Amino acid sequence: MSDTVRASHLLIKHAGSRRPASWRDPDGHRIRATDKATAIAQLQELRQRIVAGEDFSVLAGQLSDCSSASKGGDLGVFGRGAMQKPFEDAAFSLRVGELSGIVDTDSGVHIVLRTA
Repeated sequence: MSDTVRASHLLIKHAGSRRPASWRDPDGHRIRATDKATAIAQLQELRQRIVAGEDFSVLAGQLSDCSSASKGGDLGVFGRGAMQKPFEDAAFSLRVGELSGIVDTDSGVHIVLRTA
């Protein structure tokens, strides 16, 4: 079992996110108006588009609420304990090249792509 993984993600924040502001919405106005169910629905649609062949890094770069969007969602290499537990569990459970389902954390909802 590997001690580290490399992963990218696409984050959609919602009204319940611990920090509603993002690079796409510095004041958090859009995010505070989005409930968790809506964020999940948006992310499920994006996941379907990725599975159908759209480029993960392009979509993450345009639509992720994480500052990693500037790197196509790439979070780099990280070990256990570096991320919120649900995110970490998802990243470490994926095979390289595999895309997660919806991952719910205090930051919002994510899809995770393990890249190494």
